[in-house]
Amino acid sequence: MKYPISILITNRIIVTFLLGCALWGLPAAEIMASDSFQEKPGDSTTGQQKLGAYLTRAGNCQGCHTAPGGQPLAGGRRLSTSFGIFVTPNITSDSETGIGDWSEEDFWQALHQGKSRDGRLLYPAFPYTEYTKVTRRDANAIFAYLQSLPEVSQTNPPHEINFPYNLRPLLYIWRALYFKEGVYAPDQSKNEEWNRGAYLVQGLGHCNACHTSRGFLGGSDNDALTGGQIMGMNWYAPSLTSRLEAGSGDWTVKEIAELLATGISNRAVASGPMATIIRQSLQYLSAEDMRAMAVYLKAIAENGAGDAPEIVFPEISENMQKYLSQGQQLYEKYCQECHGTSGEGAPGIYPSLAGNRSVVMASPLNTIRSILEGGYPATTAGNPRPYGMPPFQEILHDEEIALVATFIRNTWGNRGSPVTPIDVERSRSR
Repeated sequence: MKYPISILITNRIIVTFLLGCALWGLPAAEIMASDSFQEKPGDSTTGQQKLGAYLTRAGNCQGCHTAPGGQPLAGGRRLSTSFGIFVTPNITSDSETGIGDWSEEDFWQALHQGKSRDGRLLYPAFPYTEYTKVTRRDANAIFAYLQSLPEVSQTNPPHEINFPYNLRPLLYIWRALYFKEGVYAPDQSKNEEWNRGAYLVQGLGHCNACHTSRGFLGGSDNDALTGGQIMGMNWYAPSLTSRLEAGSGDWTVKEIAELLATGISNRAVASGPMATIIRQSLQYLSAEDMRAMAVYLKAIAENGAGDAPEIVFPEISENMQKYLSQGQQLYEKYCQECHGTSGEGAPGIYPSLAGNRSVVMASPLNTIRSILEGGYPATTAGNPRPYGMPPFQEILHDEEIALVATFIRNTWGNRGSPVTPIDVERSRSR
């Protein structure tokens, strides 16, 4: 390409798992470095509030409860889904428009039972299906921290939910089908580190909120992190268990932890929504918690390594060769300078495309989105000046993007289904 850029697809996988996880034991100076997280003037910060700050930051509560350009945690962010638009609430300590008049019990009821202070059932756009696993100790710490922050008086608009999903009594049926209340129960057959990682991933991290397929009612088909399109976003959160997608069973624990902490490793680059999560929260995890998550993610990938069947593609036809030839011309013009003549990339700088699992996943969505939107890996302490890529959606039209995506999915030993202009058009739709 003609820029110092990269398509931000990993040497082995593009990582879009949306993790936001709890932590213990971080030095307060690290987590409190952001000026968005400050106590009220004159308040003395207790140990409980410090723990709550860690959990709030690592869980990336601000990511949803802050509107673009808005006051931290004052809500107002619009979450578009196939069921309508949900508007996140104000969770600052303001008594009128926030949760200043809430008690610990009220907050626990919302987190653990999915019920508001007045007993109304909450819509599962708030992932209480995962938060129910958070311990009472951690929930109380988060509440104490939120109550210590400056109050922000901000009334947010109501949800804009489509009929019939706006009929709240239907939530009773939904909960009967998809919600199981209960704090995380340690697996006695596993060690403490494995259980700590499972608690982080399954609970406050709410990883399954994205890494799952969903039925027509929006309920998760399973809790096994088997991958699925992220609701309301044109990104695919890959399976964390399949060796054909984002399963890390053949990675070392150190490699997984490095990726989660810095957004980049010799085997992967985090891009898309995941880069934001790493920048805003995951990089602040303690080394112990990062390792615990890595241990758990590696273990579930090892257990699920044989679950994904290999896809057998037919031999490339003469017509397909012509299609690939057109894609090659575009690749040589826009991509080759960074990603190399053989798709080899440059480790730690420009991701390899050859042998890249993300490139050849059954869903080409992430590859298309990366070409369309470009982007940067997470800016972190471990990778403060990441190499990035400009968007090509204003440079290439849909047919050209389909051609180059098909080329990289079927060259250098890669094999994937062809990408069509219709695929690209659908990827632009949100």
